[in-house]
Amino acid sequence: MACTSCSTSDGGTPKGCKNNGTCGTDSCNKLTVFDWLSNMSLPNGEAPFDCVEVRFKNGRKEFYRNTEKLTLSMGDIVATVASPGHDIGIVTLTGELVRIQMKKKGINSSSNEVPKIYRKASQKDIDIWSTARDKEEPMKVRARELAIAQKLEMKISDIEFQGDGSKATFYYTANDRIDFRALIKDFAKEFSTRIEMKQVGFRQEAARLGGIGSCGRELCCSTWLTDFRSVNTSAARYQQLSLNPQKLAGQCGKLKCCLNYELDTYMDALKGFPDFETKLVTEKGDAICQKQDIFKGLMWFAYTNNFANWHVLKIEQVKEIIAENKLKNKVSSLEDFAIEIVVEPEKNFNNAMGQESLTRFDQPKAKKKHPKKRKPGENAIVANNNNNPNNKPANNNRQNPVDKNIADKKPVIARKPIIITKNEPKK
Repeated sequence: MACTSCSTSDGGTPKGCKNNGTCGTDSCNKLTVFDWLSNMSLPNGEAPFDCVEVRFKNGRKEFYRNTEKLTLSMGDIVATVASPGHDIGIVTLTGELVRIQMKKKGINSSSNEVPKIYRKASQKDIDIWSTARDKEEPMKVRARELAIAQKLEMKISDIEFQGDGSKATFYYTANDRIDFRALIKDFAKEFSTRIEMKQVGFRQEAARLGGIGSCGRELCCSTWLTDFRSVNTSAARYQQLSLNPQKLAGQCGKLKCCLNYELDTYMDALKGFPDFETKLVTEKGDAICQKQDIFKGLMWFAYTNNFANWHVLKIEQVKEIIAENKLKNKVSSLEDFAIEIVVEPEKNFNNAMGQESLTRFDQPKAKKKHPKKRKPGENAIVANNNNNPNNKPANNNRQNPVDKNIADKKPVIARKPIIITKNEPKK
């Protein structure tokens, strides 16, 4: 996960904040924790907390004791105790917030069982660590081929090498228990290293690998969610979601963890609603609830003999009808209590640029109008091309001076002829 305040270069290091992944917010790492106590100074005579949080591959975090009194900050690469040998990790949290995190996860900070940090990693340690990390992807492909050859119903999802390269941990998922004793022998013969198999759940697998959810953001389990609570289909029913497993399931194949996020809000809102299975007794027949709008406080009822017509009632009116039914009284009909929902007219969006139509360029071009042919005998002013010394056609765009003179003249109004007649002599 990249820094929220900077972009990333081609090499993968942030270039905006210039901290190269060691900023105070620590947002360049997976499953980050904001150190809101980093700017607070300790009282006089108070020693800093001697435990730090170290992150390994894919969000695996452990707590270690700084027995050597090393000056550590976020982003430092350290060598820690491992069995056997040593491991290499990155410091992600220091100070008093580590004490709170250990208390949250149920780890006794004063216990002697907390492993210790050997030293800051040297360049030789980092080179060995990088070389071992480069072997993981081709090793995973070969390991899957060996597992398929033995027809084991398991999926090897990830491989993590120890920092000194002496041991490789294979993370796998399976529905049932797997007898992989023969598989470990094949792995040890093929890879020539110490092998450790570790089974993880489907949610833990998605958290390790990461990905993009249907919401368009990174998976919660791979960015900030650390505790996986059980999710039931009742959470979808309370929120009136469609029980479609393709929409409710996450990338792990289980129900999405985000179904629990707003469940408490819906449960509090449903406390003021009558039971969904409540029947309303009327003179026209019994009515059953079909739908609820939790935040608007509305319920839709339909008669048992006519499910096509739904009637909208407020929860106050439903409670009033239920109170009458408890007194063994029937109300006349639901129509007396139903309300009308005013549908707002649809707002038409007018695009000022005129680009809302995708077929605006598909209309045929307008045909050019050809000049009408003149009838014989009609007067026309024709430019004399013989006067052109280069014998080029006359420019039709240039205004003809003859036409201009004609246009400037005032129109002549024809008058009726005056006929003078002489008086004829009388007969």
